[in-house]
Amino acid sequence: MTKGRQPWGVSDRLWAEVEPMIPPPPRKPANEYQRKPGAGRKPLSSRQVFEAIVFALRTGIQWKALPKERFGSPSSIHRYFQQWERDGFFASLWQAGLAEYEDMQGIAWKWQGNAKAKVRASRGATAPGKKRQQTPPVDGRAWRPAVARRQRRQAI
Repeated sequence: MTKGRQPWGVSDRLWAEVEPMIPPPPRKPANEYQRKPGAGRKPLSSRQVFEAIVFALRTGIQWKALPKERFGSPSSIHRYFQQWERDGFFASLWQAGLAEYEDMQGIAWKWQGNAKAKVRASRGATAPGKKRQQTPPVDGRAWRPAVARRQRRQAI
């Protein structure tokens, strides 16, 4: 990490690699889009949105708690996140990252493929819908109330 850079910051080098993968905004071909001068807010830049998403994912902050002064409307950022997820942006970003790492370090794909087959179920796990057998009580007797339940109409 370079001096003075936050771990969620997006460098120019990273942005140059990410920018071509960002999906274009969804538009209907029949509609004519022309922003009237002074009408509404200008759309957020893709880099600003990406930086906000990286900030939220890296810090674990809630979407509504994103710093509005720095990133703009948290609702807009979350809407972009959802749209980009639907468009497959994050999957393609993940694949590009894996490919780059493969070129730099190499990934033992054969070992990764076998790893899933050898995973054992955690202790106490059962098949879906199957009840787990309860641990027997310490004293050996099944639980029951200490005092017998009286009938409603029975006098005390």
